Amino acid sequence: MPATRDKPDAKPARQADESDLLAGLNGSAMPAAEPESPSAPPLFDARRVFDVCHVGVVLRALLAVQICLGLGMGLAASSADQWMILTASGTVVSLTAVLLWLVTVCGLQGLLARLGRPGQWLALMGLGALSAGLGWRLLMLVSPESDNVFRQVMVMLTGAVMAASVFSWLRQRERMQRPAHATARLVELQSRIRPHFLFNTLNTAIALVRVDPARAEEVLEDLAEVFRVALMESGEAVTLEQEIDLARRYLAIEQIRFGERLRVSWVLDPAAGLARVPPLLLQPLVENAVRHGVEPNEAGGDLLVKTEQRGGEVFLSIVNSVSGLASTPGHGMALRNVRERLHLMHDVAARFEARRQGDEFHVHLVIPR
Repeated sequence: MPATRDKPDAKPARQADESDLLAGLNGSAMPAAEPESPSAPPLFDARRVFDVCHVGVVLRALLAVQICLGLGMGLAASSADQWMILTASGTVVSLTAVLLWLVTVCGLQGLLARLGRPGQWLALMGLGALSAGLGWRLLMLVSPESDNVFRQVMVMLTGAVMAASVFSWLRQRERMQRPAHATARLVELQSRIRPHFLFNTLNTAIALVRVDPARAEEVLEDLAEVFRVALMESGEAVTLEQEIDLARRYLAIEQIRFGERLRVSWVLDPAAGLARVPPLLLQPLVENAVRHGVEPNEAGGDLLVKTEQRGGEVFLSIVNSVSGLASTPGHGMALRNVRERLHLMHDVAARFEARRQGDEFHVHLVIPR
């Protein structure tokens, strides 16, 4: 293979001036994302109103009901001792009712989303009354002398009212999150296609066609897969294993461009691969690491991607070296996007942290398993 003759042709392609590439692309790169718009999912999704399968929602609902219970028992009790007794008895009913209501709504969220608004109110209030009635019957197993039909009816009516209150809060919560969904969607669309990445990859493939056609084909296949995922209609969640595979393809392309300057290490726990995450979660993070940690430094940089499952949580870490010659810090758009989408999917059950420590930049995510 005449490598000595073709090598000079490949080198200029890899070292093409990025500013020239960007200048040529500014007029055509963004329209490439437009075909997705007609099939993009709507910003309003009725299923999100009934998405109560999160620790944060459960804790907030329990706290709100317990506060209402405490206040109500305070009005009915004539002394502190009586208030404590009534509150303790009421807690048996309220905890049973709230948890049963939330579990049922979580399991039936698809069916509830298809009902009309009046049907949703009737179904949830009826479920609240039934859950409160079951909680009352549980309490009567402990103190049957307190059994009374009137009291049970009042408890069930209270359960219906509390269910209506929680449903009203869930609807308000969804309306408040709608702008956040819109912002996250916009940022996602804007960050999906990096003009310099597309042109650098195409130039790399052009250079490789002459010296190594098989490898050029692999580069184009990886590029096609990255863009297929980037342009597909976003689903609710993908597995971490799928995100890692996409990040591997992206880094394989960048590895050809940067060569030994990009040093990637993977420390992966197979058990962590089944965790559910928002689509396009990992790729923007490794892309940030390459753009700000490797690309601006002549000596390149190191990138570590590590996953680990501990109990019911999955820990994901992305660590990249950052020298004093690093480029001007970005706007943090990708980091904010990842943090927002993690919060929307897992609420308080997920944690996100990004910080610089010396010559390294750390991004740590904790995702429920």
